[in-house]
Amino acid sequence: MYAIELTPEQPVETLTELAVEAEQEGFDAVLASHHYNNRDQFVALSSMAQATDELLVGPGIANPYETHPVTLASRVATLSEVSGGRALFGVGPGDEATLSNLGFDHDRPLRRVLETFKVAQRLWDGERVDHDGTFQAHDAGLNYDVGEIPVYVGAQGPHMTRMAAKHADGALYNGAHPRDLEWASEQVAKGAADRPDTRGEFDLAAYASVSVAEDGSAAREAARIPVAFIAAGSPPPVFERHGLDAERAREVGDAIAAGEFRAAGDAVSEAMIDAFCIAGTPETVAERTDALLDYADSVVFASPLGPELETAISLLGSAARSTRLA
Repeated sequence: MYAIELTPEQPVETLTELAVEAEQEGFDAVLASHHYNNRDQFVALSSMAQATDELLVGPGIANPYETHPVTLASRVATLSEVSGGRALFGVGPGDEATLSNLGFDHDRPLRRVLETFKVAQRLWDGERVDHDGTFQAHDAGLNYDVGEIPVYVGAQGPHMTRMAAKHADGALYNGAHPRDLEWASEQVAKGAADRPDTRGEFDLAAYASVSVAEDGSAAREAARIPVAFIAAGSPPPVFERHGLDAERAREVGDAIAAGEFRAAGDAVSEAMIDAFCIAGTPETVAERTDALLDYADSVVFASPLGPELETAISLLGSAARSTRLA
C-alpha cells in the first residue's frame, strides 16, 4: 500500500481535490489526521470518499478518548457505507499533550486502543455488546449492517507495535528511517508469534513524515516544524537509536509547549531532519522510501508532504512509481 496523509488544516474542498489527485497519481489510500484544532477528519474523509472511486479512506489516526469508542466504531462504519466498503480504521492513543488541553487523562493507552477496536469489530459483526474495561458500554449495538473493516494501530513503542501484530490487520508505525523500521519489524515478529493464522497477513506500514520539492533545500526547510513535533514526542530510546542530542530535543519540546513553533523549528538539527523525515528531491524520496521497504510492507507519506501542496502529491506520485518499479 502506498498512501498519503492529508492534514485538515486545509478546507475540506481542498482536501477533496488533493484526494482526487492522489487517486489519479496511483496511490492506494488517503488518510486524514486528527487534532481538535483542525477541521473534522470524518467530514473530510466522507467528502474524499464520495469524490473518489478506488482509494481506501480512513482516519490516520482517531483516538478513543475524545470520542466514545462505540461512537467511533459507528463513525468508521458510516464511512465504510459512504465509500462503498473502502474504509480502514486507523486507531491509536493520540497525542498526549493535545488531549491534556481538553482535560482527558491519557490512561492505559494500549488497553484502551485494544478494547476499542475489539469492541468495534463485535459491533460491525452485528453483536450487542456489554463492556466494562477502560470504557463502559451496556447493550450497545448498531442499527445497520457493516461487515469487515481493516484495523491499523498507530504505534511507535514496543508494546503497542507487538499488540498490533498480534491482534490487528496492520500498524501505522511512526517512523521515517530504515533504522526505526528495522526495529519495528523485530517487534512485529515478536507479536506475530502469537498471531492466529485466521487473522491473515499483517501489514507494517511506515507512517513517514515526508517533504518533497524539486529544490531539496526548500524541502528540508519545510520539514522543520513537523520534525520539531515528532522530536518533542519521541521517547528516549529513539534518540539513542539515532545518536541525537537529547538536551536539544528538550529545547525543541519546551518551545512547542510555549507555543513558539518557529523557535522550535529553528532548534531542529539537520540530524533530526534526517532521522525523523524523508526530505529532499523526488529522487531522494524514492531512494529513502525504497530503503524503508526493506523492512516495511507499506508506506504512508505524511505531513508536511512538501513546501507546496499543489505540486507535492504529483512529485510523491512520481517517487512512489519509481519505488514500485525498483
